[in-house]
Amino acid sequence: MIKWVCYEWRRLVHRCVWSWQGFSATWIEEPSFRGWVLANLISAAMTFVLDLSGGEQALLLAIGMVLLAMELVNSAIERTIDYISEDIHPLAKAAKDAGSAAVAVTALGGGMAWLAILFG
Repeated sequence: MIKWVCYEWRRLVHRCVWSWQGFSATWIEEPSFRGWVLANLISAAMTFVLDLSGGEQALLLAIGMVLLAMELVNSAIERTIDYISEDIHPLAKAAKDAGSAAVAVTALGGGMAWLAILFG
C-alpha cells in the first residue's frame, strides 16, 4: 500500500511539473494566450465586484477556464503541425483553423453567458 501511494504521489508531482511546463511555454510563446489570461483576470474580478449569485460566478469563472484550456489545446495543435512540417498544406490549415474556431466559439459562449447574466 505504501509503495503504491509513493508511486502515485510521484506520478502526481510529474503531472504537475509537466502541466506547469506546458503552461509556461505557452505563456512565453503565445501572445494570444497572454491576452486571454488578461481577459479572464478582468472577467474574474468583475464576477466579484458585481452583485452576482454564486452560481453565476461559478459559471463565468468555469467558462473562463474552459477558454484558457481551449487556447492551450489550440497552441498544441499549432505546434504539432509546425513540428511535423513547415510546408503549407490544406489539411494543416484546416486543423489550425478548427483549433482557432474552437477558441472563438468558447469565447462567444463566455460572452453570451455574460450577456444573459447581466441582461437576462
